[in-house]
Amino acid sequence: MIGPKDVGYFTLYDLKGSKLAGSVFNILFNLNKFMAFETRDPFLIRQERENPTLTEWDRFAHREYIRLSMEEDAEDASNGSADVWDESLEAPF
Repeated sequence: MIGPKDVGYFTLYDLKGSKLAGSVFNILFNLNKFMAFETRDPFLIRQERENPTLTEWDRFAHREYIRLSMEEDAEDASNGSADVWDESLEAPF
């Protein structure tokens, strides 16, 4: 994870130069954070890498919007109201 210059040991310089130094410390000293690191969602990690300017709130809002729109589409399809037009509601010519 750290990628030290010498394979036998790592130095403080190696830790400071690594982007994953925080994860290394969490793995060594904090069991809860280690478990969170091990069970992280690869889909969310990919999203973070694709657009690093989005905040956690922006990602949450986007996921919820997609989830709610999918639920609404499924509800419309189950009711049959998506493709059915009631001709009795049309205005007479």
